[in-house]
Amino acid sequence: MKVGGSHLGYCTNIHPGESWDEIRGNLERYLPLVKRKVSPDAPFGVGLRLSAAAAKSLGDPAAREQFAAFLRREDLYVFTINGFPYGTFHGARVKADVYLPDWRDTRRLEYTNGLADLLASWLEPGADAMGSISTVPGAFKPNAVTADAIARIVDGLLRHAAHLVAIERDTGRRIVLALEPEPCCLLETVAETVAFFRDHLHSAVAAASLAGLTGLTHSEARDALHRHLGVCLDLCHAAVEFEDAAECLESLAGAGILIAKIQVTAGLRIPQVTPSAAATLRGLADAVYLHQVVERSGGELQRYVDIEDALASTTWRTGGSEWRVHFHVPVFLDCFEQFSSTQSFVRETLALHKRQPATRHLEVETYTWSVLPARHRADPVEDAIARELQWVHGEIA
Repeated sequence: MKVGGSHLGYCTNIHPGESWDEIRGNLERYLPLVKRKVSPDAPFGVGLRLSAAAAKSLGDPAAREQFAAFLRREDLYVFTINGFPYGTFHGARVKADVYLPDWRDTRRLEYTNGLADLLASWLEPGADAMGSISTVPGAFKPNAVTADAIARIVDGLLRHAAHLVAIERDTGRRIVLALEPEPCCLLETVAETVAFFRDHLHSAVAAASLAGLTGLTHSEARDALHRHLGVCLDLCHAAVEFEDAAECLESLAGAGILIAKIQVTAGLRIPQVTPSAAATLRGLADAVYLHQVVERSGGELQRYVDIEDALASTTWRTGGSEWRVHFHVPVFLDCFEQFSSTQSFVRETLALHKRQPATRHLEVETYTWSVLPARHRADPVEDAIARELQWVHGEIA
């Protein structure tokens, strides 16, 4: 649905399922229910998540047209795709494997090219037709420590940009790949992201490479890099990194980096880590998702790959530590268990967006419903999703 000048939807990675049959069944079940609650009289935008296997199934024209017919029938439209998780994302151990294959691997390029082709076929026509695909921030940081790894990542991203140039040339539909900074990844802070774009994706070398891949002039290639490569700003990730909302938006804009999508998400904030808080947090650790922790103590930041790693440290036991945890909680909650959420960061970012739009795509993405404590799963998931969307709408309408 449209709110101001932006599309607002939710990411369907909330619903488990990896095959296209499973995903289609969930879409047909839940999307009409949510639409009736939040956008009964206007088109409702979909943030679609497709695994590599599902995307391959949609290579069949009949399957693709069947889905397009469903969208038309239910007054739905796809404006963004979550191309982050390549494979299994629910019900089995995911952890750091969620980044694999990463942008060093041609499978990531082939998968994302396929998603772009699908999105182009579903985008609404028009002069401002634009879609976004969020993706891994290059790679998990331990896998991107060498110059060779960085070079392979950059090469994959430029080759995908060339594919997006070809799509726009052939169809008139513009798609932006949105790298999603995340703790413990190659791009984890806005400062690192700005530096990566400056040094690699917006460089003269990158423009020359894209020109060679596409036949564009150097000037046209430089513009295309800004037009087709951008950022997905996940508000949970940014808050966990102790970012400042205004500085995030100003830094990206100042560097000429497009915010293709904002994922409206909240994590956990623990102003003072106590033994009681540590015990509660240990109970939230699960075997499925990675829950990075960033600790601020004495003005310094320390990062931990998962909850158990943070709890094994000794810093918090001396007192004075504040923790932020990458554990998605419903955005309408200011408190969760005995903790605060990072909802205040979400509110501040949306207020800034309301005054001066920062993106055309807003997507709620609380994918952790299945691992939340039971009392937070009492309502049907479609009601919880609708409540999140209504909360966001209320913040910016």
